[in-house]
Amino acid sequence: MLLRTIEKFLRDYQIAPTRFGRDAVRDPRLVFDLRMGRDPGDRIKRRVEHFMNEYRRSVSQ
Repeated sequence: MLLRTIEKFLRDYQIAPTRFGRDAVRDPRLVFDLRMGRDPGDRIKRRVEHFMNEYRRSVSQ
């Protein structure tokens, strides 16, 4: 579910996967690892969701 949300976010905002990972959780391989089956912990999930929410807010202002 998280990966689908991230993929849609990347398409909607035209952000590179490495940039997203670096900005969201300081891990440029995050999206690639998720695509390969990485199971993120709750802390990573919360940080990713927080980043996406803040990014949406900043773009809509």
